[in-house]
Amino acid sequence: MPDDDKPLVWLHGEVKTPPLSTEARREAGFLLRGLQRGWKIAMPHSRPMPSIGAACHELRINDQGSTWRIVYRLDPDAVVIAGVLQKQTRSTPTTFIQACRTRLARYDAI
Repeated sequence: MPDDDKPLVWLHGEVKTPPLSTEARREAGFLLRGLQRGWKIAMPHSRPMPSIGAACHELRINDQGSTWRIVYRLDPDAVVIAGVLQKQTRSTPTTFIQACRTRLARYDAI
């Protein structure tokens, strides 16, 4: 990893095959590497998640019959992954949002 790439800090979840298809895992890896390199990723691949916190977003990964969300926050020194979710409904479950908030608050307290 080049010196100017931000590290990924995984607070919860992982991206692996299975449950994601190989193609979806590769897409997630490509997008996460772009975030590490400072790319600004917009819709349809990423959207802000102010309900979780400032500078929080979700990567949107479409898979074979599934949709995955990777919630992340862009910090000055890292890309912090708060959670990975397989979407079942249109809205993000409140329990998942609260869990991401809690994980980020614990991370900030360290």
